[in-house]
Amino acid sequence: MLVKGKHYRTIWLETENKPIVKTINQLLLPHKFEIAELKTSEDVCNAISSMLLRGAPLIGVAAAYGIYLACYESRNTNNIEEFKSEVLNKANKIKSTRPTAVNLFNAVNNSLSSINKQNSIPSKIEAAFEFANKLAESEIYYCEQIGKYGFEILEKLNKAKKGDVINILTHCNAGWLACIDYGTATSPIYKAKEKGIDVHVWVEETRPRNQGASLTAWELLENNIPHTIITDNAGGYVMQKGMVDIVIVGSDRTTLSGDVCNKIGTYKTALAAKDNNIPFYAALPITSFDFNIKDGIKEIPIEERNQDEVKYISGVYKNEIVRVLLTPENSNVKNYGFDITPSRLITGLITDKGIILPKESEIKKLTQR
Repeated sequence: MLVKGKHYRTIWLETENKPIVKTINQLLLPHKFEIAELKTSEDVCNAISSMLLRGAPLIGVAAAYGIYLACYESRNTNNIEEFKSEVLNKANKIKSTRPTAVNLFNAVNNSLSSINKQNSIPSKIEAAFEFANKLAESEIYYCEQIGKYGFEILEKLNKAKKGDVINILTHCNAGWLACIDYGTATSPIYKAKEKGIDVHVWVEETRPRNQGASLTAWELLENNIPHTIITDNAGGYVMQKGMVDIVIVGSDRTTLSGDVCNKIGTYKTALAAKDNNIPFYAALPITSFDFNIKDGIKEIPIEERNQDEVKYISGVYKNEIVRVLLTPENSNVKNYGFDITPSRLITGLITDKGIILPKESEIKKLTQR
């Protein structure tokens, strides 16, 4: 996608002298565009846990690059057993950074699996390198395919509305910033614009970290997509007033039964969509499915983040990014990062393999395609 007219991916690897993972620093957006350099596996851990980078597909790719850096850091160990031990310890640290997005665990485990098939330290390092790069390219392809299939829904809406503007509501950021390129929820939107269909996006701000207001709005602005930021609580109102045609959100983990775990507030948005007969879709690649669990409410671990994310807010004052206290300083806060939208509230899942119903029988078929 574009930033000031120039194409960027959210993450890439440079290896001129020694490997450096470069990524867009999302903590500074929308006020400052800066590329962060992650030089060690520890840097990757810090970037994931601090949300310098975030979004399930991006976290997975960053984790894979983190394993490669871990291998590179351990290249001079005395023997292969010491190498394996060091890499495994660092892999476990990467997996401990955030608990909810399944891409993180899949990426680390699959990278380790590819490493374990090799018999020498150099070949293990090369396997980690190849896996990370392949995963990044795969995620881009998945998002392109999600855009292709999701566009079919928007195209039908466009015909039903006789060419009038399609109003899409989204929650949090499931755009290219959360992925490597294109995004999940935004990919059909970018495809629609490319095809000449008029779209407008209602951007829910997504408290407490405001990923909608700061990230989704920023990337839509950079790519000339008409949009309007609203408070999270205004989503139901614009639906009631007939100002929304469709809701598309992302997913950090989707169960075998079709329950969708996404940023906190998604469940309330789905309830409002259901009450107003508005189609509600989740867009996600196959890497964001967890085929091992069925009951999202009971089985998905929900991250609880630092209470300061709720108590404070960041913004620009006199050209400086500052943090301001919003709440009584000594009030207790609970900061749940995600919630679960049950499959009964979901119209369909837009995947890289097509649009399916949120049902176990349909989701199982994905592994066979």
